[in-house]
Amino acid sequence: MMLVRSFLIALQFLTCLPVTLQQAPNDREVGFSALFYPLVGLILASLLEPLLRLALHSQASPFFWAALTLCAWVLLTGGLHLDGLADSVDAWMGGQGQRERTLALMKDPHCGPMAVIALFLVLTLKLAALEVLALDGQWILLGLPLVLGRLALVLLFLSTPYARAQGLGLALSHHLPRKPAILVLTLTTGALMIEFKVLGVLACVTSLGVFLGLRRALLQRLGGTTGDTAGALVELTETTTLLLCAGTLRYTL
Repeated sequence: MMLVRSFLIALQFLTCLPVTLQQAPNDREVGFSALFYPLVGLILASLLEPLLRLALHSQASPFFWAALTLCAWVLLTGGLHLDGLADSVDAWMGGQGQRERTLALMKDPHCGPMAVIALFLVLTLKLAALEVLALDGQWILLGLPLVLGRLALVLLFLSTPYARAQGLGLALSHHLPRKPAILVLTLTTGALMIEFKVLGVLACVTSLGVFLGLRRALLQRLGGTTGDTAGALVELTETTTLLLCAGTLRYTL
């Protein structure tokens, strides 16, 4: 029952799918829910892949189906991670290298010009990569960015302290079970490498590089992570992995 509730918590938090919990989750359940983040990524991929697949069976251009897939992607996730990216970029640029100022700016609901630019660039790059996947009929590769983006969250909360005194991320950081989390990281990475072979290995290595780079910056500036920077990590991992897939699939598949 605990595992079922934790899965539903993960699904409710990371997506806009109609999931209802009879009782509010406690901190322990929230921590356990992170173990199911990669599975949620796989579910999202299974929902988005049919849209991209239609590019091969329709007179509409691949760009059209790529755009629809991206719109569905944003709607299914509620723009959760895009919001984190926007807040993180605004705070990082306006924080002037100061921890408290950066953390304060992350709570500012207003969206500055740098946040708008970041969102535009990320969505444009995703759209371009999705069009390439549609043109080549490689919709199955959607699983890589969607799973790795959420797997990065497990690694983040397992290895990085939470920078605030309260927040949902605090429960994830404190109550994520260490040994099961390491098992999820190992099994998921291994499964992706086996399924996607060379491209899977490259994607895992690339996503790890993104993680290490961002984690280092977070520790230097904030001494840890926040919910917003976790969302930024997902978006950066997804975008980088998508671009890798689009740029190398003809050489790696």
